[in-house]
Amino acid sequence: MWREIDVIIHSAATVTFDDRYDTALAINTYGAKHVAEFATRCVNIKMLLHVSTAYVRGKNSEVIPEKAFSMGETISGWKKLDINEEKFLSEELIGELRKRNASEEEITIALRNLGLHRARLHGWPNTYTLTKAMGEMMMRHHLNSNVSLAVVRPTFVTSTYKEPFAGWFEGFPFRTLDSVAINYRRGKINSFIGDPDTILDVIPADMVVNAMIVAMAVHANRPAYRIYHVGSSMSNPLKYADFQNSVLNYFTDNPLADEDGKPVEVGKLILVDSMESFQKHLTQYYTLRSKEQNGFQSLHADLKRNIDNAMRAAEICRPYAFFKGIFDDTNTKSLRATAVENGVDLESAFRFDPRYINWEDYFQRIHLPGIGGAFKLKRARL
Repeated sequence: MWREIDVIIHSAATVTFDDRYDTALAINTYGAKHVAEFATRCVNIKMLLHVSTAYVRGKNSEVIPEKAFSMGETISGWKKLDINEEKFLSEELIGELRKRNASEEEITIALRNLGLHRARLHGWPNTYTLTKAMGEMMMRHHLNSNVSLAVVRPTFVTSTYKEPFAGWFEGFPFRTLDSVAINYRRGKINSFIGDPDTILDVIPADMVVNAMIVAMAVHANRPAYRIYHVGSSMSNPLKYADFQNSVLNYFTDNPLADEDGKPVEVGKLILVDSMESFQKHLTQYYTLRSKEQNGFQSLHADLKRNIDNAMRAAEICRPYAFFKGIFDDTNTKSLRATAVENGVDLESAFRFDPRYINWEDYFQRIHLPGIGGAFKLKRARL
């Protein structure tokens, strides 16, 4: 049956930025290898589409090209990356910990720390981006050169702009900026790390899917290797300050009720420039709230947990909250042009041009109501 396969889409990925190193390697890196090997055995295959992430290119502060990795290439450039060695290191650590009768929780923590260490050693901000970069290398290396390969690199994917309906997204937990927005609306935080001038590169999910569909049509039966950045920072940049204002305006007009049914009042989200400043703000904020509620002693046990959770979220977001790169989308623009030349009406179908998006309207009318409704539904189920 596999001989009759026309197109293969590979989009499996670990869920968080700090997964266990062995898990991220198995899914993001070796998963891509296995798919490439399978695609090579499919004699009638027309093309393979692999979904990666734009942030595989690291912490570049300039315009980031739609450029492929060579096998073993690193961001830091200090040493060639040996993917098999990375796998061996994770397996070796697991073996050592099990010999010492370490608990599963201890093994998980150690493997998360190993992934973060190896990522930063090679120049990536976290385990996710390192293993996705290695996945791209594996995909290209193990795929027959006669098979057309398109790599779609989305930036941060948000709820849909239009299809299947505006504001749709799938799954919990909330990620990155959504998590910040929800906790801000709940009164859990009043500050977060970030630079108001940072460009937040976000793109609605349906635009990513539309780009994938068009890429499949364009690449079918045309042996080529092309990378597509699907994002907004080049064509329709959104500043952190604009997101900050949208969140304030929407949650001021649409407050969340607390446990007593009273609306949670929010002020403007304070942006701080370091983890130290953020921790200081958090400590002061939670201490003040505890005293106001005359429950400092009863809430003291929750104080450390709340601060630790917020600090972990900030650590994950930190590389992106100060990210200075802009993702070139020349290939993606060419993809749209090719589709139009072949009679595809991108105005009414398969739209993936971020220039159509009015960010204030998108957040006020589509995205924030969507995640707010999803959070209420989640709370009702608990």
